[in-house]
Amino acid sequence: MTRHVAVGADGSAESIAAVSWAAQEAMLRAVPLLLVHVEETPAAPETPPDFARAQTDRTENLLRDAAGGARSRYPGLEVATDAVQGRAADALIAAADRAEALGSGGLGRAAGFLTGSASLPVVAKSRKPVVLVRSRDAAEPPRQREAPGEAARRGEELRVVHSWSQPAAYAYAAIMDPGIGVELEQRVAEGLAEGLADMFRPWRSRFTEVNVTERTVNGPAAAELIHASEGAALLVVGRRSGGAPTGPHLGHVAQSAIHHSGAPVAVVPHE
Repeated sequence: MTRHVAVGADGSAESIAAVSWAAQEAMLRAVPLLLVHVEETPAAPETPPDFARAQTDRTENLLRDAAGGARSRYPGLEVATDAVQGRAADALIAAADRAEALGSGGLGRAAGFLTGSASLPVVAKSRKPVVLVRSRDAAEPPRQREAPGEAARRGEELRVVHSWSQPAAYAYAAIMDPGIGVELEQRVAEGLAEGLADMFRPWRSRFTEVNVTERTVNGPAAAELIHASEGAALLVVGRRSGGAPTGPHLGHVAQSAIHHSGAPVAVVPHE
C-alpha cells in the first residue's frame, strides 16, 4: 500500500473513536485506510487448537466489523486490514512510519491510557504525526481545525496560540509598580504578534482560503494550550524528533496536552 492513513483497532471504545477519526482523515486525503490489529500473545505450538482458532476468529471478526463500519460511514472509502503479532508499541510505530498519519485510541473518560505501555512510545518515537482520540469522540466524527493543509481541506479556521511567561524579576518589580508589568506585556505581545505574522506569511500565501487567527497569552504553555483546546476539534502540538541524549521522548507540554486536553491531540514530530 502506498499513501494511506493507518489506525490501531482493538474493538474498544477508544479504538472505535480512532477508527472513526482515521476514516474521515483518509476520506479527506483521498487515500486508503489501513486497520491494524496487534496480537501481543500469539498462539504457540503448545496452544490448544480450539483456543488458537477462537483467537483467530476474534481478530478476523474485529477487523471485519471495524472495516464494515468505516465503509458504511464513508461510502467509497478503500479499507484494508492487517493482523500482526508482536509488541503493540513496535507494531504501531512501524505502521505509523509507513503511513501519512496514525490514529490511536488515547485517553478514555477515566484516567490513563487504553494501553499505556504502547501509546506513549508510539507518540514519542514515530516519525509521522500520531493522533490520540478519546472514547467520547466515537459517536460523531470530529470537524477538524488543524494545521494549514488540514484546515484548507475542511474549510475551517486555524487558531494559533503562543504563550510566554513574565520573568520573575519583572513580577517582583510589578508589585511596587503595576505599570511595569502592563508595559512589558504590551511590548512582548507586539513583538510576538510580529513574529507570528512573519512565521505564517508563507503559509497564508499558500493557503489563502484559510482564516488564521493568532493569539499571544501570558501563562504556562501547557495550561494555555489545554484551555485553548476547549471546544476545539483537534489540538496540534509539536515534538522534537531528535537531539535528546536519552533518545526520543515527550516534553511536558505534549504530555500535558495528551493527558488533559478535551479534544483529540495530534503530536507532530519535527527536527
